[in-house]
Amino acid sequence: HVQLVESGGGLVQAGGSLRLSCAASGIIFSINTMGWYRRAPGKQRELVAGIHRYVSTNYADSVKGRFTISRDNAKNTVYQQMNSVKPGDTAVYYCKTAVYWGQGTQVSVST
Repeated sequence: HVQLVESGGGLVQAGGSLRLSCAASGIIFSINTMGWYRRAPGKQRELVAGIHRYVSTNYADSVKGRFTISRDNAKNTVYQQMNSVKPGDTAVYYCKTAVYWGQGTQVSVST
């Protein structure tokens, strides 16, 4: 039974920082590609960042240089450090691996 549980969302002012966490269970975490996605109001869900088995990463152009994805295989957890956030980052953020999704965590950025 695969579970992905996100945490760390909330309200933050523009220019501030936030760290999201996603705790995984029921998978061999260390070999799985993990991803963060987001769905903004009125928009489709989009890939924000991904981290692969050997720790290579990829980012959406809109977050490059501001967001950092990382993983701790000992804790079966993937993180997303969000710096210099903008109102356009407001969305529900989801953790994903393979065909499994977390429930999402809301991030709201105020001006």
